[in-house]
Amino acid sequence: MPASTATRRAYREVTTRREDQMSAQPDHAPVTPYAPAPGAPAELLVQLRADPRADTWVPAFEREWAAALEESRRTYSLGGLYAVVQEWQGRLASAPAVDAFVASGYDDSDFIDMAELRGRRR
Repeated sequence: MPASTATRRAYREVTTRREDQMSAQPDHAPVTPYAPAPGAPAELLVQLRADPRADTWVPAFEREWAAALEESRRTYSLGGLYAVVQEWQGRLASAPAVDAFVASGYDDSDFIDMAELRGRRR
């Protein structure tokens, strides 16, 4: 134990704020980024093919996946692949709620385009 630490403990001195900030230990656990399971894209494609919208969704997913795959080869980053999987998982998960909303006959004429909202945030 270093002398300074022993001295502080012996005299019950409190560390200063600067000493606390200089600690080599992180003050919080880092947030791990979303990473789907290795088989998630294949499982997602199976679910998309079973969906009633398969004739439009499957080609769209395959286009987006191919583009993200090419980008990841170019940049050595998996972020685009993860984003495609996460986005399509969200679409599949929200599809029943969207279908129920459409079937209910609610007026959605004053909707806001989600692409426009995403553009505002960035």
